[in-house]
Amino acid sequence: MIDKTGEYRQFAWRENFPERRWIANWMRPEQCEVPNVCGAFGTCNQLKTPFCNCLQGYEPRVSKNWELGDYTDGCIRNPPLRCGVGGEEDTFLSIKAMRISFQDTGDSLSLDVGNDKECKSTCLRNCSCTGYVFDGDKCVVWIGEVYNLQQLVSDDNRGRVFHVRITKSRKASKINVWIVVGSVGGFFTLLGMVTVAKLQLRKRNVGKYNRAAGDLMVFKYKDIRKSTKAFSEKLGEGGFGSVFRGTLPNSRAIAVKKLKDLKQGEKQFRAEVSTIGQIQHINLVRLQGFCIEGERRLLVFDYMKNGSPKNSDVFLDWKARYNIMIGTARGLNYLHEKCRDCIIHCDIKPDNILLDDEFNAKVADFGLAKLLGREFSRVLTTIRGTRGYLAPEWISGGAITVKADVFSYGKLLFEIISGRRNMDLLDDGDYFPALVAKKISKGEEGVMQFLDEKLQGQADPSEVFRACRVACWCIQDDEKNRPSMGIVIQFLEGISEVEIPPFPRFLQGFTKDFTDHSIVYQDLTSETTSSDS
Repeated sequence: MIDKTGEYRQFAWRENFPERRWIANWMRPEQCEVPNVCGAFGTCNQLKTPFCNCLQGYEPRVSKNWELGDYTDGCIRNPPLRCGVGGEEDTFLSIKAMRISFQDTGDSLSLDVGNDKECKSTCLRNCSCTGYVFDGDKCVVWIGEVYNLQQLVSDDNRGRVFHVRITKSRKASKINVWIVVGSVGGFFTLLGMVTVAKLQLRKRNVGKYNRAAGDLMVFKYKDIRKSTKAFSEKLGEGGFGSVFRGTLPNSRAIAVKKLKDLKQGEKQFRAEVSTIGQIQHINLVRLQGFCIEGERRLLVFDYMKNGSPKNSDVFLDWKARYNIMIGTARGLNYLHEKCRDCIIHCDIKPDNILLDDEFNAKVADFGLAKLLGREFSRVLTTIRGTRGYLAPEWISGGAITVKADVFSYGKLLFEIISGRRNMDLLDDGDYFPALVAKKISKGEEGVMQFLDEKLQGQADPSEVFRACRVACWCIQDDEKNRPSMGIVIQFLEGISEVEIPPFPRFLQGFTKDFTDHSIVYQDLTSETTSSDS
């Protein structure tokens, strides 16, 4: 007979068994050669009974079916992946002598990387990556479920080493009890020494600042004034206040945001403290602390040496710009997907993307941010942000989702690519995003003409084309057509292919007759952004 797995079996009737029944005595293909016989994340070993088992860190999806000998439901991870900052809370379990079919194994991608470390790092950066194989000079990562894993005998040199992603808490560790006791004793001894040192340091710097809840510090106004040399070095100015450079007593450089109007800035101040004060990510500007004295409200941030991409005194080559695109996307993805509450930034623009010493992108200025509970999908709020970056549904008065940030991010990409403000006209009077969208929607690849002239054509054409496509997807009229920031990261990293986006309807006519349309667009936004932008 041919059973439901497509396996051809020959049976013989046995009279002498405890139970008279049919016994399978020949089959082709054998169990482990049947596609998906053990389901997702199940390994097959012809020499074991049962022949299907779950990978370490996984358990049967439907236990009753496994007890009945039906393994096709596969396995699920227990506990689930944490996927923390940079993947630091996840690790890999290496399984040797593993035969893997590269067909029908889910979404597997072959990447051109130099070594196993780069292959591992690529997988860790993507929360959807569940495992990888590095074989010589070939790196293959799996997105989603993995099928057709066959365990070979241990001395079979044909097998590969499969690295399956698990949580660190599941990784087995056999540590001698005396080592544990010694380590704990050493830890408390060291902790005591550090405590004494801190007390001595605190006596020297008494009055500099007090520790607040969490890692935030409550600064005294007189100390901030001294650190900023009486607010003498201004870094910039916005609608709610000015930013000054300063130096803490430990020589750490800081940026101090001084709100200039308590009536307008109180709500913004509380939003910024409650939002960014609870989160930390490599692509988010870190809040060090704050000051509340009388009507004075100040925020203290890490100082970003290289400022905003648009104001950076250092020439940014294409590689640096592309890294800024990816870094900004990662920061937004963390806000949208990884925090306890979903955070909509509401004001993504070049001025709010800062660069650290190594030109890593940091999302900044959370004064207009909205917190959205995970039980809600959208929020109704007054229009805030900056003209030229607002999503159409916001301008029309509708409730917004995280896709409002995606729209603003798309406009940001246009500026990083072209080196000009997205509201600026080209020399012939055309609107830059409209020209790019028109060319991209027709599938034309000649977008190098839109590249910033300062780059003199020194850029990877495939990356420029990919970035332009992503930008056009992000600014689609219907928010449902815009990708999530997680998908944007996969697009930019080349993990997923970017299809040709349709031409956004709101850009129709924004070419030769852009001026007339821009007046309409400005009228829709100027009344509501004069006090918020």
